Amino acid sequence: MRITPRRLAIGMSLWAPNLWSGIRVTHFAEDWTQATVELHVNALTRNYVGTAFGGSMSAMTDPYFFMLVMHQLGRDYVVWDTRGEIEFVKPGRGVLTAHFAVPRERAEELRERARGGASVREWFETEITDAAGDVVARVRREVYVREKRRVTESAAAV
Repeated sequence: MRITPRRLAIGMSLWAPNLWSGIRVTHFAEDWTQATVELHVNALTRNYVGTAFGGSMSAMTDPYFFMLVMHQLGRDYVVWDTRGEIEFVKPGRGVLTAHFAVPRERAEELRERARGGASVREWFETEITDAAGDVVARVRREVYVREKRRVTESAAAV
């Protein structure tokens, strides 16, 4: 069964760490260039002072840049989320949203830089906003990309 953007959005929303953290994937673009994720701040996802738990805000941004890159580059590339940074700007309440974008041109640039097995690390940025559109947090995620090594026929024969 081929994974489609819609199936992945549903699966990620039902995945236990997201489901129990109030995280919902609302959109993956058909061409894998964009995604949208929401965090519903409620009794299970609030911190001690009643606002969005910072760990949940970090979790809502964790895999999406790497997934967009991975699906655009295909199976010939190793793609990992390696590092993240988050700057909390204001308390988060209600429904928080993060939009992720990896334009085709940027994915193709990563493909070229990683060709031949070179290790590439690239930073991507997004903001988490509340229902009023105010920035709650600024997030940076580092993605690692490398073309997989191919087994040559002579090596396979050994």
